[in-house]
Amino acid sequence: MADRRLPKHRDILCLFDVDGTLTPAREKIDPTVDRFLQELRQRVKIGVVGGSDYSKIAEQLGEGDQVVSKFDYIFSENGIVQYKDGKLLSRQAIQNHLGEELLQDLINFCLMYIALLKLPKKRGTFIEFRNGMLNISPIGRSCTQEERIEFSELDKKEKIREKFVAALQREFAGKGLRFTRGGMISFDIFPEGWDKRCCLDVVVAEKFSSIHFFGNETTPGGNDYEIYTDPRTIGHTVLSPEDTVQRCQELFFSERDNEV
Repeated sequence: MADRRLPKHRDILCLFDVDGTLTPAREKIDPTVDRFLQELRQRVKIGVVGGSDYSKIAEQLGEGDQVVSKFDYIFSENGIVQYKDGKLLSRQAIQNHLGEELLQDLINFCLMYIALLKLPKKRGTFIEFRNGMLNISPIGRSCTQEERIEFSELDKKEKIREKFVAALQREFAGKGLRFTRGGMISFDIFPEGWDKRCCLDVVVAEKFSSIHFFGNETTPGGNDYEIYTDPRTIGHTVLSPEDTVQRCQELFFSERDNEV
């Protein structure tokens, strides 16, 4: 276990993506990673910023309302829904921003596109309506873990989501929309500016000496890219929850953490 005599940096904030960073995609956090985060929280402040809604993040990182007690900040739906110290700060709604006409045009286009896709399997919940985005899944979010992996492997070869997004970009050019991939089976549509940087408006006001962000989708088109490259953060690309733990151990549980 870490040497508790090493200095603490409670004026530092560590923000974490969820899927692929703290947990395998849509799975529960490993108890070892969970325990490490609580140890890390004794040294720095911690928060999560995920694309999923709050209920999914809570399901993955805690039980019921327990998750809000584990993190100093929780930002769901790219930070459109914001919690600090267990209390809701604010929530926005995509329908108020886009208007019903554009929203229905988007939904109708996606439904028609999915209807013409021929896949090995299709399940349910192809469009998930969230506060800050539309989450689009060609296979459907109610697929099993095995079906999720099968689609992901096919998507790598046939670029199903990439082609879908390209069609949306052509159809809705100039409408102020962004499209980002995340996870294994879906992509998100949201208004320009409603990416994970939304959370920074809250945390920058706290005047931390530094803000570290850890994510796995940090290349262009990934839903971590904007916050990873933002000059207000120190970005870290990770490959798995285990890699996240190792990076944090190196940064905050060694003699070099005096220099962080």
